Amino acid sequence: MKKTLFVFAAFLLAGMGQLFAQDSKRIGAQLIYGTDINSLGIGAIAEFPVADRMVISPSFSFYFPNDEGFVKTSAFEINGNLNYTFVEENNILFYGIGGLNYTNYKVKTNMAQVGYPNYSASSGEIGLNLGAGANFDLGKNFVPFGEVKYILGGFDRLVLAAGIKFDF
Repeated sequence: MKKTLFVFAAFLLAGMGQLFAQDSKRIGAQLIYGTDINSLGIGAIAEFPVADRMVISPSFSFYFPNDEGFVKTSAFEINGNLNYTFVEENNILFYGIGGLNYTNYKVKTNMAQVGYPNYSASSGEIGLNLGAGANFDLGKNFVPFGEVKYILGGFDRLVLAAGIKFDF
């Protein structure tokens, strides 16, 4: 029984290696803009192949704080997407995006200078990512990309992203 389990595990691991060998893994940086947050941000993004034409793409992004008088807002988001390449032409790969999003939004006031107490609150919401993107294969060890996605959830917004991913 132990030998059978060991052989099964060995074949499973060998198959996983073949699965991940189909494309290269990538990690990179991105510049983003969120419409409802009305702010630019920066982030990190990665791609891990899981099947032919499919990659898991986790990302983390931080939106630059908005300072509007006595009120300061900031946000960050964590995404876990599954990207499916549906067209590959002239070294451009077009893919669909579907996944989950967690956004944390923070509001802070500085009212002490006018005689009122300061206030701070934050809220986190889970949402659904739907969108499309493109990788521009230049034949190098890096790939410029662009994405457009809509986040459905407590903090609905359109997010535009552009950046570069490096093979590793």
